[in-house]
Amino acid sequence: MSAEDRSRLLGAAVDRVLADALREVAARIAEGSVADYIPELADADPEAFGVSIASVLGRAYGAGDADAPFTIQSASKPFVYAFACEELGAEAVHEHVGVEPSGEPFNAISLDERGRPENPFINAGAIVTTSLVPADDADDRFRRIRDALSRFAGRELDLDDEVHRSEAETGHRNRALAGLALAAGSLATDDVDAATDPYFRQCALRVTTADLAIMGATLANGGVNPITRDRVVGERAARNTLSVMATCGMYDRSGDWAFRVGMPAKSGVGGGIVAVRPGEFGVGVYAPPLDEAGNSVRGVAMLEALSDRFGLHMFDHVAEPVSPVAEVDVDAAAGTVTFDLRGELDFVAAEQIVHDVGRVLEHTDARVVRLDFGDVTVVAGVAEQLLGATAAAAEAAGVEVHAIGAPDEVLEQFGVAERD
Repeated sequence: MSAEDRSRLLGAAVDRVLADALREVAARIAEGSVADYIPELADADPEAFGVSIASVLGRAYGAGDADAPFTIQSASKPFVYAFACEELGAEAVHEHVGVEPSGEPFNAISLDERGRPENPFINAGAIVTTSLVPADDADDRFRRIRDALSRFAGRELDLDDEVHRSEAETGHRNRALAGLALAAGSLATDDVDAATDPYFRQCALRVTTADLAIMGATLANGGVNPITRDRVVGERAARNTLSVMATCGMYDRSGDWAFRVGMPAKSGVGGGIVAVRPGEFGVGVYAPPLDEAGNSVRGVAMLEALSDRFGLHMFDHVAEPVSPVAEVDVDAAAGTVTFDLRGELDFVAAEQIVHDVGRVLEHTDARVVRLDFGDVTVVAGVAEQLLGATAAAAEAAGVEVHAIGAPDEVLEQFGVAERD
């Protein structure tokens, strides 16, 4: 068997795990109704059901109707928000829209004491966010939004003209919400149609669960599309977006979602949900029947099943981490102690290194501590600072600290050039 065949076989194993979970959910969940307040959405197949996962390493998996196209609807909102934050900065965006859960339906009139919509994921907030995207006119604004969402997906997304027309013809409440935002001073344009028409069109972009998974994985990957390697937004914009998804992404069911599933997510009335495991992967699900809040019933159940089965809840207890110290070599004659470090150095890993160094210095007469970074893959900013402070304290006590193979950022924190 070739290496390619072995890789394909392993990928099929992940697909089978997803397919098993999908069949289990389909067998026990049959509730919900397809959205019909947008007439064109009423024609969706109520039996359609698909799921996809895309990792930050650039690999994708799927099961069921993973390639079935559907309109993104409100699942577009996080990505437009991220784009607006990238273009304008979060502070400028939040002059117009808040970040608090509304506790109300997605189409509610929900303005805070400053006249801002409560968050960018209810319709009023999403329309305001769309209006913030710098553009010459409505057509240019939609062009820029479609380009940004296409970069998140890693392919050019196309517009469902029939759904757009249906939304535009029935979107009177959304125009009213835009008018209220304009009157309150939060809409970024004085032309309601220049905000609502691009909004209707962004919601009518066609995606698949594979697209949503890659879009979610781009946020999970700090704004870099893991397939194309294109940096779509910066790390801060991605982090901001995941934060709001965690608290506001499932409308007035966001608290229940955080309790049961525990992943940043955003739903759409087309039946799609995008969910994110930060630093690991994005998930896309599609099942058109919705609950009273406008969330896919089977989609919610599928993500709850995956969270339970694979321990994906963001507040799950993490098993005891592998020690960042692979080996300690004490050379009493030379007065040196060498710590062979490994893996990703975050706060927990750095705290363990600090503890181990302190314990060795307490029980030996070592004059030199060597930290060997040869097998370290990532050094987080907090680890740089903690290790730098440790080096300074050791040097003040008369113990030299050598950083072997350390990144420049670590050497800068240590305040010394690499020794040895």
